[in-house]
Amino acid sequence: MQTVICTKWGTKYGIDYLNRLASMVRRNTTRETRLICFTDDAEGADPWIKIAPLPPINLPAREASTPWRKLSLWQYPLYDLEGDVLFFDLDVVITGSIDEFFDYMPGRYCVAQNWTQLNQRIGNTSVYRFPAGKMSYIYDDFNAHPDAILSRYRIEQQYISDVTHDQIFFPREWCLSFKHSLMPIWPLRFFMAPRLPAGTKVVAFHGKPDPHEARDGIWPVNATWKKLYKHVRPTPWIAEHWR
Repeated sequence: MQTVICTKWGTKYGIDYLNRLASMVRRNTTRETRLICFTDDAEGADPWIKIAPLPPINLPAREASTPWRKLSLWQYPLYDLEGDVLFFDLDVVITGSIDEFFDYMPGRYCVAQNWTQLNQRIGNTSVYRFPAGKMSYIYDDFNAHPDAILSRYRIEQQYISDVTHDQIFFPREWCLSFKHSLMPIWPLRFFMAPRLPAGTKVVAFHGKPDPHEARDGIWPVNATWKKLYKHVRPTPWIAEHWR
């Protein structure tokens, strides 16, 4: 049994994002696989998804809605997690088989390399796989000293990459960033839609645009002048895979 997990809290992403993730997981594996969602609201969830409550974490209120909450998944025991567990953010688009994520360097912590910090050994936790129970020090240390860690690190993936004893990157071609890997350079993005390279397994949509926006050729911006470079053409392959 392969185990995939995700988290959902607050209102940023609706239940449609969770159900699409479940559908993509099912379509992109040939093995027995389950999806567990740790959430505060599962109304309307696909019955195939196993639902669990959000795990506890000693997190200051100012950070309650930020990705720091994802650190709660490193505690042990948690639900019935054992062995290698694969995590996806809700806003990824799965475009290829996920079975290889479980086959790659089993028993090790594997993560996508952060696309904006390629030479700094920083992982991007939009997609990662970890051995349940073997790295609970990540959670334990944070839970004991949250303010000290928050004052030192800007985001949780920097903290994880700095303190982990065992970090390996997935092959770079497996995990791509929509903005940093696929967007045509300026000004070609006004005339060309982003293309999906062969061999891509997961596309991460961190920041804006979200998958439904990029699919429709929408890049929301607050300042008018940012429209000079924040532009995306409608991207048909998103609709093909994100369903």
